[in-house]
Amino acid sequence: MPKVILHVDGTIVEQEVDKNANLVVLAGIKEFPKLKFGCGMGKCTRCTCRVINGAEGLDPPNWKEKNMLGDKLQEGYRLTCQLYIQQDVEISQENIKIKPPKKRKTTIARVN
Repeated sequence: MPKVILHVDGTIVEQEVDKNANLVVLAGIKEFPKLKFGCGMGKCTRCTCRVINGAEGLDPPNWKEKNMLGDKLQEGYRLTCQLYIQQDVEISQENIKIKPPKKRKTTIARVN
């Protein structure tokens, strides 16, 4: 079973999880303590983490992560709600302040 190390709020949580586990799902059912999360669907960025070790064992960023995190992906930031743990990984949610991009206003033109 893969081991996850989470740095958050000045503490370190170390826990083994089932292979292919999603940390936000586990946190939602109270089986992964301390993880910060919100919507669970890749829309709010509250679950953003920075990968310290083990990035090579994660799937590449999907379109939701690319849309929400943009250039921050190159700095090692990911959305935990979009990660499925395959092998050991170390992540941090310390001092992360990433806000979702502003929604574009859509204008509907009326044609007579």
